[in-house]
Amino acid sequence: MSPELPYSQACENNKGPILEHLQRIFTEPGTVLEIGTGTGQHAEHFAAALPHLQWQPTDHPAAAHLANSRLEQAALPNILPMLQLDVAENPWPACDFRWAFSANTAHIMAWEEVGLMFQGIGAQLPQEGAFCLYGPFKHRGEFTSESNRAFDQSLKSRAPHMGIRDIETLSELAIKQGLALKENHCLPANNELLVFVRTN
Repeated sequence: MSPELPYSQACENNKGPILEHLQRIFTEPGTVLEIGTGTGQHAEHFAAALPHLQWQPTDHPAAAHLANSRLEQAALPNILPMLQLDVAENPWPACDFRWAFSANTAHIMAWEEVGLMFQGIGAQLPQEGAFCLYGPFKHRGEFTSESNRAFDQSLKSRAPHMGIRDIETLSELAIKQGLALKENHCLPANNELLVFVRTN
């Protein structure tokens, strides 16, 4: 790893476990829309392991530059140029995608933005596609671990709009957009991978 590249230890730790599931879910060729590319570690790792996919990195305009150095150095032919995407934009930048992926974004976004993320994905996700959302979540309002409870308190101390989201309320958002929670996988460090698919 070059020291000048953006780096997240959490991404380094979770990219392997996440990939095990993406390899099973993202089986057919197509474009993956990644919301919140961050350091680019996920984009680099997943695109290298899934050469049948075109990986479309995106991030909020204020953060879209963070992954550039890593993705330029990786020089993978199936990573598309970075798109600036604010989920509150309407319409979103033009991008046809079959799959969607986002990691550790739902607890950073304001709740309204989480809803807009589902709205944007729901408007374009095809019948055969899937949206994979990774991160820590609550179940019926309860934290799955004391570490997640402490993390939630830390988030709220940084900004009141942040916080770990409840799977049931996320499912309600999905249903409004014609999506349904099909799979829920427990991953290391008290995180989960939620898989949403189209219902209509």
